Amino acid sequence: MNLFILAIMAISLTPRQQALSAIAACEAKGDQVALTACLHEGFDNGLTLNEAKEALSQLYAYTGFPRSLNALGTLQAVLADRETKGLDTTPGREADPLPADYDALKLGTEIQTRLSGHPFHYVFAPQTDYYLKAHLFGDIFARNNLSHADREIVTVSAIACLSGCEPQLKAHVAGALNLGVEEAELRSIPSVLEATAGMEAAERLRGALASVFGESHTPVQTVDFNVWPKGEPNTAYMQYFVGNSYLAPLAGGIANVTFEPG
Repeated sequence: MNLFILAIMAISLTPRQQALSAIAACEAKGDQVALTACLHEGFDNGLTLNEAKEALSQLYAYTGFPRSLNALGTLQAVLADRETKGLDTTPGREADPLPADYDALKLGTEIQTRLSGHPFHYVFAPQTDYYLKAHLFGDIFARNNLSHADREIVTVSAIACLSGCEPQLKAHVAGALNLGVEEAELRSIPSVLEATAGMEAAERLRGALASVFGESHTPVQTVDFNVWPKGEPNTAYMQYFVGNSYLAPLAGGIANVTFEPG
C-alpha cells in the first residue's frame, strides 16, 4: 500500500486516517505481512505508536482477542525493527486517566445513544447490553488518545473485512456519521480497503454505504484468489525465475507459483 498515492485517490482521508483504516483491515484479515508494511508506512506518515496500539487493542471487541493479540505482536516486532534500523517512531500521547468517580455505564450509554441516534436496549441479552454500554462504549471509547471518529474509521474498516457481518457494518456506517466522520471520509475508505484487504472488502463497504445513503449499488464480482495460495519463498527453483517468487504445492504433484510485482 502506498499512502501517498492514496492521498490523491482518497483525498478526504489524511495519511494518518488512511493508516488507521489500513491497519484495522489487516488486523481483521489476519494478514501480518501486510500489517507490517502498513504500520511502517503509517509511522512514516504521522501515525503514532500509541494510536496504533489503541486501534489494535480496541479491535478485540470486534474481531476477537486472537486477531488483536496477533496484531499487537506484529506491532511489537515492527517497533523493534524500526529501533534496530534507527527509524523514528513517534510515541504519541497516552490516554488521560479517568476520574475517580467515573461511571463507565453512564458514559457508555450516552456514547452508544449518540452512535445509534436513539437509545438502544438489548432486552433479549441484558448481559451483552451491559458489556456494550459499560465496557465497549464506556471503558474503551472513554480513552481519549483516539477520537470517537477515529475509532469508527477503525471499526468500519475492520468489519468490512468480515463476511456475514453486513448488518453490523451498516449500523457502524450510520454510527460513524453520528460520531463525526464526514461522508466524504467514509466514501474514501473503500479505496484504502481495495489496496490493503482486497476488492471483496471494498465492495462490501460500498454496498453498506449505498444502503445507508439510499443509493443503488451493483456489486462488482470478485474473485477469491485464496484458491491459488501464495506458499513459501521459492528457494529450491529460484534459479529458473527472475525476481522473487513463492511456491505452493497443490494436489496431483503440481504447484502454484506467485511472483512479486516488479
